[in-house]
Amino acid sequence: MKLRVDPTACQAYGLCHEQAPGLIDLDEWGYAQVKTADVTASTVDAARAAVEACPNAALKLAS
Repeated sequence: MKLRVDPTACQAYGLCHEQAPGLIDLDEWGYAQVKTADVTASTVDAARAAVEACPNAALKLAS
């Protein structure tokens, strides 16, 4: 699976980072940046939580 962020949909709430700090960084303005797009078995729950936490649906999990 791959974790992707749509930078035009991100509104810098930072909720995704709270759910998956190992997968997502925030830039200096608070916008999400994916650290690593590859989601492993050990990080899939955090990635799903981050996707669900985003109020703007800026994060997607793709296979």
